[in-house]
Amino acid sequence: MFTHVTVGANDVEASRRFYDAALGALGVDPGSGPDAKGRYWWRTRMGAFAVGAPIDGEPACHANGGTIGFAAKAPEMVQAFHDAGIAAGGTAIEDPPGERNGPFGKLILAYLRDPSGNKICAMHRPG
Repeated sequence: MFTHVTVGANDVEASRRFYDAALGALGVDPGSGPDAKGRYWWRTRMGAFAVGAPIDGEPACHANGGTIGFAAKAPEMVQAFHDAGIAAGGTAIEDPPGERNGPFGKLILAYLRDPSGNKICAMHRPG
């Protein structure tokens, strides 16, 4: 459904380090860049994710109520994502990483805020 997601960052290098660590724990290669607009990109066969300073020159801010979810191939990758993100400057939020049961069945989830306050999550859906 989506081709890419981009979030704003006030400290692009801190965000690059954070996403290299957190997404690296999910098996994603380090971000490439910066491009001509100062953004870093992480690409997979399923889509792309980018961080950069807002093009309009205004400060970056996070979406209240918004979450970006990243797929984890294995349950242990969810915890690795969380741990790597915390070590790289992220903030733990919501419940601790682990299993949740809800209307979509059993999920393994971990939630973080990146250095600019964007809410992200790693999710594994057991088969």
